[in-house]
Amino acid sequence: MSQFRISSQAAGDIENIWKYVAQNNSKAADKMFDTLRTTFPKLAKFPQMGKERPELAYSLRSFPVKSYLIFYRAIDQGIEIVRILHGSQDIEGIFHDLENTEDEEIALE
Repeated sequence: MSQFRISSQAAGDIENIWKYVAQNNSKAADKMFDTLRTTFPKLAKFPQMGKERPELAYSLRSFPVKSYLIFYRAIDQGIEIVRILHGSQDIEGIFHDLENTEDEEIALE
């Protein structure tokens, strides 16, 4: 069975998306949450559905959901949801910062 894991950053993204959309329409926020929630198992079952994003990070893929992009990578028995970002955000900058943070964490160990 294909599984998915949600990173802490992606969980924060989901919460922020819901809060932002709910400012104007809580039903739309709930619908967006449900759309994301039903997309994750589909991506876990068919991880090749998304577009490869080697310019952002090794083994990263993205899949569009409305105005957002789900960024994920294959892991044993499924996928890890890395981030969920709005298409208008500085995606390259965000992943560059994420990569630098991961490098710093490794260097500190």
